[in-house]
Amino acid sequence: MEIKEVSVIGGGSWATAIVKLLCNNVDKVHWWMRNSDKAKYINKYLHNPRYLSSVQFERDKINVSNDLTDIISKSKHIVLVTPSAFLMDVFGDRNNEDLADKIIYSAIKGIVPELHQIPATFIHKRFNTPYEQIGIICGPCHAEEVALERLSYLTVACQNQELAKDMADILECRYIKTHLSDDLFGTEVSAVLKNIYAVASGIFHGLGYGDNFQAVLISNAVQEIERFVDALNPIHRDVKSSAYLGDLLVTAYSQFSRNRTFGSMVGKGYSVMSAQMEMNMTAEGYYAAKSIIKINEKHQVAIPIATAVYRILYEKISPAVEMRILADQLV
Repeated sequence: MEIKEVSVIGGGSWATAIVKLLCNNVDKVHWWMRNSDKAKYINKYLHNPRYLSSVQFERDKINVSNDLTDIISKSKHIVLVTPSAFLMDVFGDRNNEDLADKIIYSAIKGIVPELHQIPATFIHKRFNTPYEQIGIICGPCHAEEVALERLSYLTVACQNQELAKDMADILECRYIKTHLSDDLFGTEVSAVLKNIYAVASGIFHGLGYGDNFQAVLISNAVQEIERFVDALNPIHRDVKSSAYLGDLLVTAYSQFSRNRTFGSMVGKGYSVMSAQMEMNMTAEGYYAAKSIIKINEKHQVAIPIATAVYRILYEKISPAVEMRILADQLV
């Protein structure tokens, strides 16, 4: 199916990057953001004043509005890029009929904290959307490098491989390569977990640990990912591929990683609240840590790194003490 128009829901840096990519290959992108003044500004000046402001859009390519019903109605293909912490706020009272028969792709790298659900599950249960009509867009890819047009890779996962290819085709361009996957749940759960491990990486960095230790931390983190996603969805997958390990590496190491930045601030002594306020951005790993521990009550998988992050963020255990205990468990 050739996609001519797409509706994008979300207004942050990743939404801006997704819109930039889509504009390369579709006739029109209908873009929803909550703030009406920002929507008017982008329509007039053709760039997002707050996120990736260097990205310039073509006037005939975008339609920006804060009218969610109207934006959803414009296209059969919907891309969700709203931070997971706000999904309930945006869609909680949305009429199911608004999204009937839509093909929905999630580019959200988090978990719905109120329900402890990954976005695919939330979409399926909230709107009765068949899983065959739900896709996931994941990394390894930072919005900032999309803006700079540096070579990057995206994975599009969907149980319906034709729909995955449709989206992959319109995201691919000179500086973006795409891969397909049928592992809808594994790729999305891995994207949730890697944010927690990026927070852990940041905490250790803030505490003064070096690169040698970080290598051990991340090699243990990928083992946790494999154990956890296999417990939730036991199918054949290679967690050493870019959608899993690659996404973990870039989030744990990159200067652009907000989760690593958030963790580093906590490691340096910031309270959770003060770190969140100073960043003025959503660190998905904060919400994910609580939800993953809740989900794991059923599965009882050994995830000591994720558990340590949860204890620091929610039980207010000293980062130095908790990370010293964790360091003794890593191999």
